[in-house]
Amino acid sequence: MHYDFDEPIDRRGTASDKWDRFRDRDVLPMWVADMDFRAPPAVLDALHERVGHGVFGYTSAPDELVDVTVSMLRESHDWQVEPDWLVWLPGLVPGIHLAAAAVGERGDAVATFTPVYPPFRAAPARAGRERIEVPLASADGTIDFDRLEAEVTERTRLLLLCNPQNPTGRVYRREELEALAAFCERHDLVICSDEIHCGLILDPDGRHIPMATLGPEIARRTITLMAPSKTYNIAGLGCSLAVIPDPTLRRRFQSARAGFVPGVNALGFTAALAAWRDSHDWHGALIDYLRGNRDRVVAAIDEHPRLRVTTPQATYLAWLDARELGADDPTAAAEAVGIGLSAGADFGQTGFLRLNFGCPRSTLEEGLRRLSRL
Repeated sequence: MHYDFDEPIDRRGTASDKWDRFRDRDVLPMWVADMDFRAPPAVLDALHERVGHGVFGYTSAPDELVDVTVSMLRESHDWQVEPDWLVWLPGLVPGIHLAAAAVGERGDAVATFTPVYPPFRAAPARAGRERIEVPLASADGTIDFDRLEAEVTERTRLLLLCNPQNPTGRVYRREELEALAAFCERHDLVICSDEIHCGLILDPDGRHIPMATLGPEIARRTITLMAPSKTYNIAGLGCSLAVIPDPTLRRRFQSARAGFVPGVNALGFTAALAAWRDSHDWHGALIDYLRGNRDRVVAAIDEHPRLRVTTPQATYLAWLDARELGADDPTAAAEAVGIGLSAGADFGQTGFLRLNFGCPRSTLEEGLRRLSRL
């Protein structure tokens, strides 16, 4: 089947966070991490059928979705999980906050690498924890293990990891993850691993390795967060999950959730099932298209006199080094030439910009044309 990712979809007037941000300005939105493609046809068909049923009461995860999820993790990641390890959530961000609240006590510390997805930086304080930020070694997402060893304190109870890494697009290699696992075991840390972009590996020889698959010791101290939302562009339907093998850690996570975080809605479950069960061909076509977009972005930035980029191995996000612009606010400078990007400061690193290339090629070319004016 042919999937037309070149087709522009007009998202104006749909209450889109991405597009409404600049509704009164000639600024092309390429910031927040949702794509400008329709969801897979199988997902749309499943949603139409579910809406036709007409009743939308409280809903638990369908048995088939649980079975499909377990099969997907086994087939895609060689990870054998048990159904009772799965905790369904209405989004990945609540999972990050629940992990911070579930591990340790008020006044303990949570470590996170920077730059990183902004909720990683917000969650510790909201849970009454101290935040320890450990800068990555370089703009390609490499972990600085010496810095990590120096920054973690005896009050640190939790380490937040993003893999594939947002915003750099790095896919961590087995030896890097094994070193991190050994560090967590040595310091008796729980690790919350956000793996939401694991279905968006762009390098043909790249492979996502879930942290919890490295062995029973690291598995028992790992909370893995996943979702179909980024890969299949269904973030607005709110269906994510935590995979928590250890029963004690899982109970603490569920206790932190009780009364604060609602369940997943019926349409979220429906979309997740159709995505993971029925959309393999669409997914393969998407990866090919995104790979072409990525290569176009890298080529354009390589020609720019004042911007730099490391080729992302995964995601549809490019982390642009804009420090040579000499601008106090690179985001404002980009908007002044008509392109809306995410501010590096929100991720914990000033002087950078994040560009979302999950869009039709024509949109991307227009964005790159505007970016060339910087």
